Amino acid sequence: MPTPRTSSSRKPLLYGTGVVLAAALLGFVSYRATAPADHSGSSSSTAAGDVTADPDAGVFPELARLARRDPGDGLAQGRVDAPVVLIEYADFKCGYCGKFARDAEPALVKKYVDNGTLRIEWRNFPIFGAESEAVARAAWAAGQQGRFWQFHAAAYTEGAKEKGFGKDRLKALAREAGVRDLGRFVRDADGAAASGAVSKDQAEGYGIGASSTPSFLINGRPLAGAQPVEVFEQVIQAAADKAANTKDAKDTKDANGSKGSGDSSGGADK
Repeated sequence: MPTPRTSSSRKPLLYGTGVVLAAALLGFVSYRATAPADHSGSSSSTAAGDVTADPDAGVFPELARLARRDPGDGLAQGRVDAPVVLIEYADFKCGYCGKFARDAEPALVKKYVDNGTLRIEWRNFPIFGAESEAVARAAWAAGQQGRFWQFHAAAYTEGAKEKGFGKDRLKALAREAGVRDLGRFVRDADGAAASGAVSKDQAEGYGIGASSTPSFLINGRPLAGAQPVEVFEQVIQAAADKAANTKDAKDTKDANGSKGSGDSSGGADK
């Protein structure tokens, strides 16, 4: 696998007013602890039981706030108000990203996205050179016509990356994905908006300390590598349970507060 190129955008960013992303960098320690031992050749060796089910373990609010929940986001799927958001930082030239896309993601969509529990937000994180950046911009352009996930599936088909991502190949992938206006697709992929969107995603990834793909945040909990689907299910379920318990507690508090207010007003009327 090619060595990721260096970039000045690797410098940690500031999120919010005067808040250094210290928690994110601490989160990266947890992130690396769940990474496969060898990204270059071996598959992930992390078992589901190696990841704690504690919903508070390794969770950082600063990272959770990176979820955009933008209803107009063409590179996301799932309900905007889903209790769990999985943010994926990935490169279309990354073999392990393809493995996740083929082996784990469809199962997560079926089990959690379709029932409203999970939202998946994609971040273009090209780290393997010019072709990585070109296909990232093309994927964004496909998203402008509502065909990002179809393009994503085509680009991650077994053996697709070996064919390269030259201009003709990108148009072929767009055609396969059902992009209707190929002229617009080409213009969008070559435009400043695509470059800006990809750069923004890339800077965000470097800003949280990510240095390999795929990288994930699940409600602010970092997870690295193409882990077995059971690992993702365990972390997603823990986050969903925590969100449900938090909502139940809030609803109970609100109900008790309303009841107390009603009783008080009733006494005053008498």
